[in-house]
Amino acid sequence: MNSSELVRKHIDFYGWVQGVGFRWRARQAANLYDCTGWVRNNPDGSVTMEIQGKEECIDQVIIAIERGSYVRIENMRCKTIPLVEHDAGFRTR
Repeated sequence: MNSSELVRKHIDFYGWVQGVGFRWRARQAANLYDCTGWVRNNPDGSVTMEIQGKEECIDQVIIAIERGSYVRIENMRCKTIPLVEHDAGFRTR
């Protein structure tokens, strides 16, 4: 994949996002759409994700997460951040 096509996003998700399979679904979707990065629960009930891949693939990962039976994303805060060179895999923290 051409690195000029890649972006990295730092995304905070708010809503009903913990205890509903969010991180598992994020990892499965990231692997399906060839994205790398990580996802973690936060003490305030939100979830943070850093994800790297093609923009349209990142969008598909978010759509797949939203399709979760009990996931309800009420708000997202997203910013583009610098790429991580040689990033591999998608991890749950």
